[in-house]
This record gives sequence, C-alpha cells and structure tokens, in this order.
Amino acid sequence: MNAPYPFDGRLVLIGFGCIGRGVLPLLLRHIDLQPQQVQIISPDEDDREVADRHGVPFRAQALTEDNYRAELEPLLGAGDFLLNLSVDVESAALIALAQERGALYLDTCTEPWAGAYVDANQSPSERSNYALRERLLARRRGEPGGSTALITHGANPGLVSHLLKQALLNLAEDCGMAQAAPQDRLGWATLAQRLGVRCIHIAERDSQQSSRRKEDGEFVNTWSVDGFIGEGCQPAELGWGSHEKTLPHDGRRHAFGCQAAIYLERPGAATRVRTWTPLSGAIHGFLITHSEAISIADYFTVGQGEAPEYRPTVHYAYQPCNDALLSLHELAGRSWQAQPRQRLLDDDIVGGFDELGVLLLGHPRGAYWYGSRLSIERARELCPHNNATSLQVTATVMAGVIWAMAHPDRGILEPDQLPFDEILALCSPYLGDVVGVYSDWTPLQDRERLFDEHLVRDDPWQFGNVRVD
Repeated sequence: MNAPYPFDGRLVLIGFGCIGRGVLPLLLRHIDLQPQQVQIISPDEDDREVADRHGVPFRAQALTEDNYRAELEPLLGAGDFLLNLSVDVESAALIALAQERGALYLDTCTEPWAGAYVDANQSPSERSNYALRERLLARRRGEPGGSTALITHGANPGLVSHLLKQALLNLAEDCGMAQAAPQDRLGWATLAQRLGVRCIHIAERDSQQSSRRKEDGEFVNTWSVDGFIGEGCQPAELGWGSHEKTLPHDGRRHAFGCQAAIYLERPGAATRVRTWTPLSGAIHGFLITHSEAISIADYFTVGQGEAPEYRPTVHYAYQPCNDALLSLHELAGRSWQAQPRQRLLDDDIVGGFDELGVLLLGHPRGAYWYGSRLSIERARELCPHNNATSLQVTATVMAGVIWAMAHPDRGILEPDQLPFDEILALCSPYLGDVVGVYSDWTPLQDRERLFDEHLVRDDPWQFGNVRVD
C-alpha cells in the first residue's frame, strides 16, 4: 500500500448513509487525515455510531435550501474538501459554495433539492438527469476554472467511465487494432467508432441476499433506498446512438442542450431492457436513469446535434438484489408511493456478489463485458462497513478525492475527463476480480420461437430489440 496522501485541510462529509459509512475508513487509510480534521453532517442521529467508533466529529443536521450556507460556510475555506454523499441537497448549490470558498468538491450523483424528482410542476425533461447535467455544464461554461469539483464520481456514474476506456483498449488489441490510449475526447470517440461499438450497457447484477426476507410494506436494498426510489421514479433516460432508426413511441428529445440523450415518458423502474453479464448470462435489467448514460454518449460523439456522424446508444441495465426486485414490484403497485418502512441490507447479508461492468456491443467480436466482480465475503475482508455494492462506490470515491487533492484547480469535471488509468490504479485493489469476457449474446438470442412482430431482425443492436415491451 502506498503512503497516505498528505492533506492538512478540513474534510466536511455530508450524508452518512451506507456510502458515507463505507468510505470513511478508506479515507482514513489512504489520506493522511486525523479524525479531528473530518466533520460529518447527516440528518439522522442514528448514523452517529460509526463516526464515534472512528473518533470523527458528527453533527445531526439536515441541510436545506434555507440553512445550507449558514451551516457550511464556517466549515469551509481555501484548500478544504466538501464531500457530498447526501440525497435531496442540491449539487449545484454546494458546488457554487465550495468554489466561492476555494474548497474542493466531489459527489456521486447530481442531486436537486428535495421533491424535485417528482415535482408535478416540472416537465419530465425539466426533472431529468439530462437537465441537471446541462445546468452544471452551463455553470462551467459561464465560470470556467476554479477549485476542482468532481461530479458524479461513484461506481456508476464514475467507475464505469474508467472501465470503458480500458475495455476499448482491450478490445482494440484483441481485434488487431492495438494502439496507445488516446489523449483527448475525439480520439476516444474515434476509437470506439473504428471498433464498431454501437451500444454500451452499464450491465449490473446484484445477487446479494439476506438471512431475512423482505416483508410487506418495506423497501429493501443493498444501498440507499431513498436514492434508488428517487432515480427509479425519474423518467428513463438513455444516450441515443447514431445507428438508431426509430425513436421509441414514448421517446422524447430535449429542446435544449447537447442532444446526446433522450428520455421516455415512463419511470425507469417501470422500464426493462435485455442485457448480459458473465455470471448471470442473459437478464432483464431496469433502465434506471443515470448521468453516465448521458455523459458517455456525449463524450463518445463524433459530430454534433441530433444526427452526428457517430454516437453509441448508452444506458444503465440494472438487476438489483432479489429483495429489491420485490420492493420495486410492490412500489409500482402502490402507484410509486414509497413504502412506510425501509431496510438497508448490511450485516445480515449471507452471500452473493455485485457484478458491475460495461457491455460493449456491435463490434466484430460480438459482445464484450469488462468490469468488477465482487463478493460479499471479499468486500468484508477488504474494508469494514461495506457490502459488495457499496465498496465499488466507496473505492471510487476515495480515488476521486485523492485525485482532486492532487489537482486542486481544474474546475468542474466529469469522470470521462479524468485519467482513467490513474483512477483504476487507486481503486482496483478494492474491486475484487476485474475481468473481461466475450460472448455471442445478442438481444435477439432465443427469440425466434416467440411471436414478436416488432423485432428488427436485420439489426440486433436497435434499441427496440433491447427493450422489453
């Protein structure tokens, strides 16, 4: 293990749910931090136990649009770090505050203020991840530079952007097109185009299981229940590829921005897609909106606008743990009104793994999955307060925090703009088996015997073939 990274500022950690609790020991392990340099702010007094165990100051306080400045300004100065792992606290507001104070910043997703995900006064386009991203990019264009603010840098979004670049280099070598890593966005996009990559799935299967089954009236998950319900109730979103022939019947384009993505007039938790992972094989995943579907599609575009020369279709395809699947089914039956009880799987997990990777489709080798395969047993060996799902996130958060500390004046950045090899070197020791696997799977596989008049049989990579009607 390398020597801890030196840091003499204050680190303010907002939110202390499963990711906050899981990342704290990693930060103390890999950064030269004394516990008193850290301040945790979280709305739930019950989260105090882990902070006390590590000797870290903890304050039970919910941050709102009315009080966040008064609470945070006294804690932040030049060179300090604001690590945002909260829900329902607006990312744009925190970034503005951090940069005003000269502090560094990192989050794992772009959040609005509480209630915005389901605000009936906003159109689906206005409450999309696409819109949230465009607002942050507008700030970057209007006020370039400043202290480093690394946005959406968890597992996905975050880690998957780095895995994708390594996967492209692996695929290029295996196709007889080996080359050095491109040095800019256009170089990466051109490489994907030359390889013939038409679709990129963020393909994830969580098979972790608890000793206690889900009960009626509770939502069970291996990571933030509030976060999962929030993004699951947003419209499904995906990066829209240049090879796609037909917009979905419920698909809509945005009237603003980069035009790299579309949304569906349907919640992501009610939209399923066909995908594939090495251990589980062919599965149905949920097309949950994530910002990586938009940022990756935008980053790997050759050309501009609605009809570029090249752009892959990109989306998340997530099959959560079995109890979360049942929870989603119950949530839909409740007309998307959250269950009265929540339960986060933790010490009661008795087995399973999280298989998270990028699935590259359409190239000469067919399908190529590259990613992390992490078991609950290995996750517990590697770091306390983590399960297999959370450690894939927390390791990438730790890597991003260290990178931002080493590069403090880069302004607002997305994961796609970072050096993938440096980030992977920092977090790979915590990812279990990092593997690449080829397959002959296509979304048309074994469907010849089924009556389906909507199949596009001469082009398996059309989104209409991937979507489960």
